Amino acid sequence: MDYDAIAMIIMVGAGFIGGMLNAVAGGGTFITFPALVFVGLPPVTANASTTVAALPGYLASAIGFRRDVARVDRRQVVRLTALTGLGGALGSLLLLVSSNEAFSAVVPFLLLAATLVFVFSAQVRRFAGRFRGGVTAFGAGSMLPVAIYGGYFNGGLGIILLALFSLWGMTDLHAMNGLKTWLSFALSVISTIIFAAGGEVAWPEVLLMSAGTITGGYLGAPVARLIPMPALRFLIAVVGFGMTAVFFWRLTHGA
Repeated sequence: MDYDAIAMIIMVGAGFIGGMLNAVAGGGTFITFPALVFVGLPPVTANASTTVAALPGYLASAIGFRRDVARVDRRQVVRLTALTGLGGALGSLLLLVSSNEAFSAVVPFLLLAATLVFVFSAQVRRFAGRFRGGVTAFGAGSMLPVAIYGGYFNGGLGIILLALFSLWGMTDLHAMNGLKTWLSFALSVISTIIFAAGGEVAWPEVLLMSAGTITGGYLGAPVARLIPMPALRFLIAVVGFGMTAVFFWRLTHGA
């Protein structure tokens, strides 16, 4: 597909903003997915291509957060990476056999639930603690469903991961951001292989958008460290509710 200069600027610019947003708060898909649909890609192809385009940005962010990731127990990181790869593979395969209507219908509800969990994480942890065993920290029972979602759509994955980490009792938001970007990168590697094999990756568009996600992703890590914790949590909430509203609008208006 041939693009004019404006469409190319849109894809590179959306990649830059999306990569930075993924590093700072998650939710870069809110920018990149609509941009690819806007330039003419079918929704499923746009969704798969968004995940692939985000991969180098996730890697750049993970490098930027490497000192923060190092504060998380290495054995847990390895275990979570394996679980993320498994769940991501299942979700990506599910996308290849799903219709556009199916994932468009479920995404707004998942985003809303994840954002609410993050905003009210302290209350949710207290509520979960009333039950026997509560929420198992770093457990496969909570990691796998999130990874399956990430492989299926990837939109808001960062927010959902941060919500999950809050449920596990993590409180260092910078370490949480580092772990989030590393697991997002690992998931994107698996999804890229599966989407490419399924023929759902628009490579020219991905290359253009990736040029932006790399720059935005790497710059996002130092930006995140400069933002005070309350402000960063507020930003994450704004991104989450904003994404939810947009996807509900798309669902109700058939966009």
